Amino acid sequence: MKTIDEMLNLDLLTPEQHRQIGDWIARANSPEEILKMPAPLWQAVERASEVMGIDQDLTRPPLLGAGDAVFP
Repeated sequence: MKTIDEMLNLDLLTPEQHRQIGDWIARANSPEEILKMPAPLWQAVERASEVMGIDQDLTRPPLLGAGDAVFP
């Protein structure tokens, strides 16, 4: 839900799309059910994901030495 909230805040989803997607996710009992989301909603999520570069972040190789990173 955090990601679709960010998409809404960046004006990449309309409030109605955000509501519909959030409702669909809340009703889904499994990842497979989420994948059955109506095509127009998936297309909205895909467009927003592309603008946000989500796929690029997920396919980017890890930074060298990232295993040694220390986070406070």
